[in-house]
Amino acid sequence: QINFVACQLFALLAAFWFRVYLGPSHASSAVRHAFATLFGIYFAVFCFGWYSIHLFVLVMMNYGIMNMASIPNIHRYSFVVAMGYLTLCHISRIYIFHYGILTTDFSGPLMIITQKITTLACQLHDGIGRQAEELTAEQNRLAVKTKPSLLEYLSYLLNFMSIIAGPCSNYKDYIAFIEGRHVHMKLLEVNWKQKGYDRLPDPSPTGAVMYKLCITLLSLVLFLTLTKNFPMAYIIDNEFLEKTSFLSRLGYLYVVTQAAKPKYYFAWTLADAINNAAGYGFSGVDEKGIFRWDLLSNLNIWNIETATSFKMYLENWNIQTAAWLKRVCYDRVPWYPTVLTFILSALWHGIYPGYYFTFLTGILITLAARAIRNNCRHYFLTPVPLKVVYDVVTWLVTQLAVCYTVAPFVMLAVEPTIKFYKSMYFHMHILSILVLLVLPARPQAHSVRRPQNQVMQNSIKNK
Repeated sequence: QINFVACQLFALLAAFWFRVYLGPSHASSAVRHAFATLFGIYFAVFCFGWYSIHLFVLVMMNYGIMNMASIPNIHRYSFVVAMGYLTLCHISRIYIFHYGILTTDFSGPLMIITQKITTLACQLHDGIGRQAEELTAEQNRLAVKTKPSLLEYLSYLLNFMSIIAGPCSNYKDYIAFIEGRHVHMKLLEVNWKQKGYDRLPDPSPTGAVMYKLCITLLSLVLFLTLTKNFPMAYIIDNEFLEKTSFLSRLGYLYVVTQAAKPKYYFAWTLADAINNAAGYGFSGVDEKGIFRWDLLSNLNIWNIETATSFKMYLENWNIQTAAWLKRVCYDRVPWYPTVLTFILSALWHGIYPGYYFTFLTGILITLAARAIRNNCRHYFLTPVPLKVVYDVVTWLVTQLAVCYTVAPFVMLAVEPTIKFYKSMYFHMHILSILVLLVLPARPQAHSVRRPQNQVMQNSIKNK
């Protein structure tokens, strides 16, 4: 943990230096790639010692696949090798080397690299192996039409800005950043002459970085003061269970779940700030004319804490991982996309049984929440007081459902998970099943899904 924080703080300083002294106007793309790669490798070795060899082995294995595999199969081979290697490392880390959660854990960077490898492989497949009309609008925009060089490949996967804590980004966005086109491309989406500008503005990330560092500092304080004082394990303590009522357990469950969040807020917001400090992460201009630096943001804290649906919560938590799951799984599998996406997410996280309890429970609650929303929400949109009551109730249910779902993710093992769910009388499981049995199922628009462009073309033909 100390190495992690030290590396990330040093990466923050290096990012400022990288933007000022190795900006696109001061250094070539090759120099920027080389610097980002060498520093990333150094950070990996500093944090994880010889275990960092796993990162480099996976990277080079998939570089070979990218250059030798046929384009129609490049995404399949890359996915199987990357996820297979990651899973083997998860297994060995736990059952062979007996690594605990608080000891040296190289799986975090390996998980990010796996995301990037599979993302690039899918986007290469889209760009070279498929026709434009077969792609959705997003796939068309992100498609990579030429294979990267070794330096570009290493820089994308191992750069110092994301090697330790991510986040995963799209290859085209990263290359545009290194080549100095990243901000310019986003600015061209706005008509600046109508806004009274004679030339394109020059957005600075300094304000966004300072704001995110303040959130990081606050999250660190909360982590040091709250997390250790409200351990999740206490909720299955025999004395606690004997003395507390069901409602008291629900209340404490909410408290301990809130106490567990600051460490994620800290790590992800600091990682976002590092990328912004280097000049990466500009996402454009909002309706108020404010420059936005949230292209790589991994969470939206306000939307998380005020979420009124399970879907809204998930969309604002670990955003880049959710985007990865959507791009490599949900948008590509022909059947049961929700179920298969949850299963992939569990497999990517690791092999602790608690992860699978969480994601299988998440599938059930997601389907039930979708059914309730589709069948009931429209009755509560007006008048305004009724809508407010509906929002308050759905906020409370959403927050408690999330706490109920993620508890096994923290507990990890089977025995405490079963003990926890027994103490909660499996109420969310039972309610979700009843909802799915009683309410009409949502019509699936895609038992076998078609690309957006193809759907539009068929619609035109029919007309």
